Amino acid sequence: MSKTVSNDPYIEGESDDLIELDSLEDISISLQTEQSKAKRRKTSNIWGFFEMVPNSDNSDGKPRAKCKMCGATYLVVSKYGTENLKVHIETCPRRNSRDIGQLMLCQNSGSMLVSASKFAKRYRELWVEAILKHDIPFQSVECSGIRAAFQYLRPDVPLISINTIKADLVKMYHRERKRVKCMLNDVPGRISLTSNLWTSINTDSYMCITTHFLDKNWVLQKRVLNFSIMPPPHNGISLSEKVYNLLCKWGIENKIFILTSDNASSNDVSVEILRTQLNSKKALICDGEFFHLQCCAHILNLVVQDGLKEIDCAIQKVRDSIKYVKGSETRKQKFLYAINQMSLDSKKGLRQDVPTRWDSTFLMLESALFYRRGFCHLELTDSNFKHCLSTSEWDKVEKISTLLAAFYDATCDFSGIKYPTANLYFPAVFMIYLILKRQCESEDDCMRKMSYQMLAKFEKYWSEFNVMLAIAVILDPRYKLQFVEFSYKKLYGNSSQEYLHVRAKLASFFMEYSSGTPTSSASERNVCRDVEEAEFRSFSGMTRIMKEFDSFQTDDLAANMQKNQLELYLDEPRADRNANLDILDFWKGNEFRYPDLANMARDILSVPVSTVASESFFSVDGRIIDQFKSALKPDIIEALVCTRDWLYGDQESEEMKLDELIEDILEVDINKSKKETPLPLQVL
Repeated sequence: MSKTVSNDPYIEGESDDLIELDSLEDISISLQTEQSKAKRRKTSNIWGFFEMVPNSDNSDGKPRAKCKMCGATYLVVSKYGTENLKVHIETCPRRNSRDIGQLMLCQNSGSMLVSASKFAKRYRELWVEAILKHDIPFQSVECSGIRAAFQYLRPDVPLISINTIKADLVKMYHRERKRVKCMLNDVPGRISLTSNLWTSINTDSYMCITTHFLDKNWVLQKRVLNFSIMPPPHNGISLSEKVYNLLCKWGIENKIFILTSDNASSNDVSVEILRTQLNSKKALICDGEFFHLQCCAHILNLVVQDGLKEIDCAIQKVRDSIKYVKGSETRKQKFLYAINQMSLDSKKGLRQDVPTRWDSTFLMLESALFYRRGFCHLELTDSNFKHCLSTSEWDKVEKISTLLAAFYDATCDFSGIKYPTANLYFPAVFMIYLILKRQCESEDDCMRKMSYQMLAKFEKYWSEFNVMLAIAVILDPRYKLQFVEFSYKKLYGNSSQEYLHVRAKLASFFMEYSSGTPTSSASERNVCRDVEEAEFRSFSGMTRIMKEFDSFQTDDLAANMQKNQLELYLDEPRADRNANLDILDFWKGNEFRYPDLANMARDILSVPVSTVASESFFSVDGRIIDQFKSALKPDIIEALVCTRDWLYGDQESEEMKLDELIEDILEVDINKSKKETPLPLQVL
């Protein structure tokens, strides 16, 4: 049989024949020919781009395939395979992207990159990952526009339902859960926990338990254990039972160090019950004396809220001033002109506070103080502006802002999740305590009253703070025990002896980690003594002399040999306080020098002083699950929250900034105004 070759040998030409090609073993084409009436399913992915032309449309009755994109037709002969169809797809003028979907053949092997089943599986996994990473609604998989876009890129792309994608999410959750469980079992030290209760808009409560630990490379890690529904009652017994069963389910009940929770009566009861349960298994250090830690960020919030009640009138005038500027486009333009006249940077931005967040109030005051001269200029040019503060009121706002700045900075430090926070507590709280005591002696009645109110609340929690947080700062080579001694004497006078209590607790706690084995030098002396006696056995006098030498040592050497690792560490000079020191790198580098002390530092430095880290999963405005997730079933919510944390942590899901919660106050399009050309004011 003659074969006609044209410029494109695979496109239908004058001859109905095709260039013969090697058939592919893994591809079968279902055709009904005169030789075979049996129909076989088309398994090649190439049929996503072609459709068979009915025989009635062909003048010669031979089977042909039609390209779905450009309409070109090709003869189809089963014994020659589908090579001509594949070549067309590579050169089809209507197919812009050749690599999408991994449909093309490898140039070397001529085989498909992925099979249809593998493609469908990976495609569904990518959908789950996108939902987790970008918080995409499940309904997106059934959106006609999204489906059309994917089908344009690959016509045979599988259609996914909401139920299918949820089932895939649950499968991924169980797969990742096994991996996380193995990780927790391999943790070299102990594991600390944070506990939170969340509420959905339909009033269902959810418990979230998060683990915090340092891995073998001294990298701080956190993993969410659960986000499960918590039916009432929410008393101490129910909460402790829920937590204990969860720890046993994960197999980490013998590795727990400290539990950080909010200051609630139910939490106090549950912690005591949980402490008793774990102590019965001898699972806690020091019989659980340091087991419970109250959320430090929550305590600071309570202290500030008490103080703000005393100065609400001054803050209200700032709110009213900002609301006035926001009231109309004309006022915005006038204010923009005012700050331009005062040569103020418009990019700083005005902020309006959120009533439920005191830190937003601080940022509002800070921004208002920055534009203080702008408000004063507006008062002169706008007779309707009646809310401008007087000089004395501005001075009062400045003092309030300075006081709140210490709380704001401490809260930001305590809320970190990518660095240790336990060693940051004592210096920050010491400074706050010192500032409050000094403000109580202020000549300003308002500031004095506010400081007294805050100090009374603060002292209540200061007297009950966990000694472990003082031990944490001692393990910081920039502070050590001297800072604890300095702080107490600065607060209570030089006769203060409180630091001795901390030192005693430090020593007893270190004994829990001390190996108790004899030092290497002592063991070596025993070995050397035996060797010497064997060598000089024939010289009785020499043996006696060498024994005398064994007992000879300088006083300094004897003192150092009797010191343990903690004492040697404390005796070393402190590091420069202003040095950019990574405390985890320090202990990683001294792990072999102070092995027992490093093990203790590993556990203490992994303790979170705040539960706020868990609040970044849904919103930062309280622990409220949004309306979209509240509509999901509890098992799907848990799979969604946990799997996202396990796969991406906080790398892909950035925390919402406060700016995103605050309404824009001065959105002004300068291009709309041709009369004035002030700098654009970016309102955050």
